[in-house]
Amino acid sequence: MFKKGTKLYSILTGSCPKCHQESMYTNKNAYAISETLKINERCSHCGTKYRIEPSFFYGAMYVSYAVGVAFAVAAFIISYVFFETSLKVTFISIVGTLVVFMPVIMRLSRNIWINFFMHYDKDIIKK
Repeated sequence: MFKKGTKLYSILTGSCPKCHQESMYTNKNAYAISETLKINERCSHCGTKYRIEPSFFYGAMYVSYAVGVAFAVAAFIISYVFFETSLKVTFISIVGTLVVFMPVIMRLSRNIWINFFMHYDKDIIKK
């Protein structure tokens, strides 16, 4: 399920969507805030250009909204349903979750967005 060659692998690891051989990001740590969204220009293994056009990743904002809602719903369910906290505490846990996971949400959104347009090519590794 999380093996190389699957979209899920590329999305969760932030690896090149074409060859899955290297990270798209200059720094693998999403919490290095100044470098959270800095991506390499091209993949050093297969030469895939990550920025297809100048404002390519603007579309990731729409994906980010959906991913943020998913994180917020998860925080709500864990806080309100499992721990049976008050609505005030639940709200604080949702906001805290979104703030803490903001770099992860931004990267996941970019990974999902680029994987809409690029697909794994097993033959590219042999070249």
